[in-house]
Amino acid sequence: MINYNNRIFKPVDNSANGESTSETVFYYKQVGNIVTAEYKGGSILYGHLIGLADSEGHIEMRYHQINAKQELMTGICESRPEILADGRIRIYETWKWTSGDFSSGYSVIEEI
Repeated sequence: MINYNNRIFKPVDNSANGESTSETVFYYKQVGNIVTAEYKGGSILYGHLIGLADSEGHIEMRYHQINAKQELMTGICESRPEILADGRIRIYETWKWTSGDFSSGYSVIEEI
């Protein structure tokens, strides 16, 4: 199992309908198969995610965040990791808003 504990990620790609940017920083924690993260930066004032990781490091998660417009946004996400040649983790995410316009998107984050 991939261990996400104490790893820090930044977005490298995101759908136009997403709110994270290259200024957003994700601080991951993991205990057993429970993965959490706090994040902020760019148009996101504060966010939190919680999820379950499987034996291959895939994460099924839920997230909520407050954006610069003072809106509370929520969503669901499925994440698939890739181990890069230098040992860092890249995560491919497919997500859907459960608030706002209920649209779907994708993003890629990489360990820094």
